[in-house]
Amino acid sequence: MLKQLERAEKKWRGSNTLIDQWLNNRRKLLIQYCQIAGLPPYETLDKSLPSFQAVKDFCDLLVDYVSEGHFEVYDRVLSAYEKNCKESQSLAQNVVPKISETTDLALDFNDKYTEADDEKILYQLDKDLSSLGDVMETRFQLEDQLLEVLHNKSV
Repeated sequence: MLKQLERAEKKWRGSNTLIDQWLNNRRKLLIQYCQIAGLPPYETLDKSLPSFQAVKDFCDLLVDYVSEGHFEVYDRVLSAYEKNCKESQSLAQNVVPKISETTDLALDFNDKYTEADDEKILYQLDKDLSSLGDVMETRFQLEDQLLEVLHNKSV
């Protein structure tokens, strides 16, 4: 996912303030994901679980990120599509619902960990992070299709 982000940053960074903000927030989300998942370069020697608070902080970032997409970025991209041909509208109509599916899964992850009363929920974290990582990767690929349009239309 980090390599995918680096390609996106190389391709679109500096072309649009909204794109830059979105990519920065994606980077923050990925860094915190790697930290709580114990992925390089944040792995620990003792393989201990992250703190309950660290997971909740990650959930806050996750919700902020998916909300930003839905309430700021996608609307601007869809406006650009509306001004374009029907092929572009069709792409938007296909991509945004797929992104919404990933939002639902991200929010389910958030609800599970922010509403938990017992830190024993962290024993499920590895499995849930793995599933969430797959969802995030799919989401980022779909979002990059929208970023391409945003970049091309300079919304």
